[in-house]
Amino acid sequence: MADVVHLHVGAPKTGTTYLQGRLHQNREALARHGIHYPSGLRQDMFVGALDLIDRPWGGQRSQVHGEWDALTARARRVRGTAVISHEILASATAEQAARALTAFGDAEVHVVYSARDLGRQIPAEWQESVKHRSRRTFRAYTRLVRTRDQVDSDLWFWRVHSLPDVLRRWGQHLPPERVHLITLPPSGSDREELWRRFCHACGIDPTIGEPVGGRANVSLGIEEIAVLRDLNKRLKRSNLGGEAYGPLVREHLAQQVLAQRSDMRRAVLGPRHRDWARETADGWIAHVRESGIDVIGDLEDLRPVFPPATETWHDPDKPRPRVVREAAMTALTGAVLEAASRPDPASTPLARMSRAVRRIRVR
Repeated sequence: MADVVHLHVGAPKTGTTYLQGRLHQNREALARHGIHYPSGLRQDMFVGALDLIDRPWGGQRSQVHGEWDALTARARRVRGTAVISHEILASATAEQAARALTAFGDAEVHVVYSARDLGRQIPAEWQESVKHRSRRTFRAYTRLVRTRDQVDSDLWFWRVHSLPDVLRRWGQHLPPERVHLITLPPSGSDREELWRRFCHACGIDPTIGEPVGGRANVSLGIEEIAVLRDLNKRLKRSNLGGEAYGPLVREHLAQQVLAQRSDMRRAVLGPRHRDWARETADGWIAHVRESGIDVIGDLEDLRPVFPPATETWHDPDKPRPRVVREAAMTALTGAVLEAASRPDPASTPLARMSRAVRRIRVR
């Protein structure tokens, strides 16, 4: 049975995709040092996390029944330290978090939460929502975030990013020294710094395994997001199912095609919201200092850093038409090449077998 379990509960858009990929890639090397990442056959722990938080998630809820119990059973079977990680765990209710904390027998359970400043987080989550079929403008998304309650919120953004509320739900039954907050390094920092901070929180030697690997959840620019928003509007009328949208639009067009464009203009929180973001960060930092939890990194990293007031702000809802057209052509080219690379349905093994069966004479 595991002696120690580290539950890394998010938040989304804080390098979790990279960290999980690196854990999975180096799981054998880590296991030789008593650190186990019991993901099973998958690279991540999404199905187990979704089972725990009990959300519909595009119709996938019924497909993951029992996965949380299976994940915790794998963790209980190892010796040493087990690391559980998925960002949607941050949305768990207090009751769900309590269930999670008691799922590992007599193991010493720690909660790890990684957080990033609101100046980067709001544009990142808006972009992520567009990748998941949203058609909402940046202005509407920001207004929604500002006007909703941050405690026990029904808005996904605050369920996973309201630092005091997430730490309350997940840390309510733990001593503060077993709750670890990782602050994300400033923009432009080496990814190795995030890996070092994560390893420090989980008691891992950061030199174990390969220093490279782990896929990044890349960002899009203002014009590229505009292409996706318009595409989402059109696909809404076509009734394209989520099982097709995910691999075709989110993974291929967004991640592999549009994200590779150069000179993209990043979405930045507008001037009218910056004082509010700074005040919110002040409240978070004060809360953490008073709580006594373990902090890995610098609490000042939670303060948003904005371009100077003299620098022109580019409204994400007003993309440049010429660049949008170029991005749309990039997406269309990528879609055509993807379609051309797929096998002709008539040449698949099943199709060939069917033709052979039809040629057999009935005697």
